[in-house]
Amino acid sequence: MLTKKGKEAVKNGKVVVKEVRKVVRMEMDKVQMMAEKELAKAKKALEGAYAKVESYAKKNPEKAALITAAVGAALGAALTKFLTSKPKGKK
Repeated sequence: MLTKKGKEAVKNGKVVVKEVRKVVRMEMDKVQMMAEKELAKAKKALEGAYAKVESYAKKNPEKAALITAAVGAALGAALTKFLTSKPKGKK
């Protein structure tokens, strides 16, 4: 059985927990807003880059095809190397 002081301490602890939860929620909201702003910036930058790439590809279709093939070959080689390599320490 709790004493009067013990009950008061539990009550004060609950109040503290409620206040901490409020502060945490406020900070989480701030972080979410910041993340949404950064996501919007990144999306805008990607849209601009996409437009430039699309314009370049329309003006230079042969070069664009060669660049695409080279990037695809490099990614394919890297992926093949990664998937066929043996884990270190095992023979």
